[in-house]
Amino acid sequence: MHGPGIGVVKGMRHKILVIEDSVDIADLVALHLGDMGCEVKTAGDGSTGLQLARAGGYDLIVLDLMLPGLDGLEVCRRLRGQADTTPILMLTAKSSELDRVHGLEIGADDYLTKPFSIRELVARVKAMLRRTEMLARDPPKEDPRIAVGDLEIDVARHDVSVAGRPVELTAKEFDLLVRFARNPGRVYSRQHLLDLVWGSGHLGYEHTVNSHINRLRGKIEADPANPRFVLTVWGVGYKFNDRLAP
Repeated sequence: MHGPGIGVVKGMRHKILVIEDSVDIADLVALHLGDMGCEVKTAGDGSTGLQLARAGGYDLIVLDLMLPGLDGLEVCRRLRGQADTTPILMLTAKSSELDRVHGLEIGADDYLTKPFSIRELVARVKAMLRRTEMLARDPPKEDPRIAVGDLEIDVARHDVSVAGRPVELTAKEFDLLVRFARNPGRVYSRQHLLDLVWGSGHLGYEHTVNSHINRLRGKIEADPANPRFVLTVWGVGYKFNDRLAP
């Protein structure tokens, strides 16, 4: 069992941190992720969860929005402020779209709204871990380095820089940027990007894409309001600028 402190479910391979103040939900999530062969550590409050997350070594963080002490948004904000790019799946009991978008804007990679099905949570976790594992185990063979203008991407090393300045991107931001940069001029609808980057059949809203694009622009564009790299195609979606010199 777990309370305000820490509980552990031992398993194999992936390490997952669950920050959730509901004992029943935390234990249920830990049980099913443990059945996947994961090592799961739980924390019942934001401060404890943040301390564990900062210790590092996790492949994924499942983070509740409403927590005693530090709430989930503040935990996420502080981690991303330290350039921690560990994938974050946010859980929220709030049903408003604004809360979900806010979570995505400050750095969460995906979200589930309570009540959620365990099957859906497991599917989301598997998809997020699979992408992270594939990047680490089998870096793409094509275009190991991409250079466009003063933007440089080292796909194999997961490094990005603009004008020589290192840029820290989350897994989803990096996936989006590589997808765009490898296909300059190609227009992607929001739903297509959801399918390509988040996985076919993803139930998220198209605002998920908008939020990640805005965050990506905030990191790579000198003037996010007038982007050079990722352009908006009004009424359709987004594309990478194909008029920039390589």
